Amino acid sequence: MGLGPMVRKRFADGEVYVQVQESIRGCDVYLIQPTCRPVNDHLTELLIMIDACRRASARQITAVLPYYGYARADRKTAGRESITAKLVANLIVQSGANRVLAMDLHSAQIQGYFDIPCDHVFGAPVLLEYLLKKQLSDLVVVSPDVGGVVRARSFAKKLNDAPLAIIDKRRQSHNVAEVLNVVGDVAGKTAVLVDDMIDTAGTITEAAKLLRQQGAKHVYACATHAVFSPPALERLASGIFEEVIVTNSIPVGADCYFPQLRVLSVADLLGETIWRVHEDTSVSIMFR
Repeated sequence: MGLGPMVRKRFADGEVYVQVQESIRGCDVYLIQPTCRPVNDHLTELLIMIDACRRASARQITAVLPYYGYARADRKTAGRESITAKLVANLIVQSGANRVLAMDLHSAQIQGYFDIPCDHVFGAPVLLEYLLKKQLSDLVVVSPDVGGVVRARSFAKKLNDAPLAIIDKRRQSHNVAEVLNVVGDVAGKTAVLVDDMIDTAGTITEAAKLLRQQGAKHVYACATHAVFSPPALERLASGIFEEVIVTNSIPVGADCYFPQLRVLSVADLLGETIWRVHEDTSVSIMFR
């Protein structure tokens, strides 16, 4: 089905204006909006769209977030910090959303920040389908940090029970990480680094260099969200990776492409999930 008609524009002072161009009274509305760069603009636009639909008497409003911005601040790691993942959840709920559908949240605990139902789906099936078709040999799945071990273990299990390795990483400050050690055997193997997002690519690039030093013959990078903040493109295109495989949960502009980049579509996955939510059938069965 086609997109519902909607006018979105800005006043001279930058304020966002939204108007739905058809009757949605009594309808189930699904608003698809990744809160990616510019994060604040997209988040504000989402909140105003939800409010507009609520005031237009929509029966149920579902915010579909292929990428959930502000997710990395999901707990306090120092004094006098804001937990913005919770703040954004509160804003979405208070604006009038009845349900949230999010893809690959930075941490699973964010589901609990919403006081409304939250369906959490994963881009892994799309990435796995692509890798399985390549029929890579001597695979080892690598988590770039301890926090991603559960994600990497699940990934490895579906890659014919491939072995698992872990990078011991110590973060010095935001967007700055020092990679120290590899836990596991990667010598002579094809290493697949798995993460939820690639931002500046500092962590995943340093991890790839370390894997090469430890004897890995090929290194692939897999992530759902291609945030690609500078200098990510220069790092990823340096030749350290055979391929960098991401999804289009965040739109990847033409100026972001480089020879090793592969962008996979999550449209079918999100479409199937939306239909299952609408029909009140199981979503979790899609990811077993």
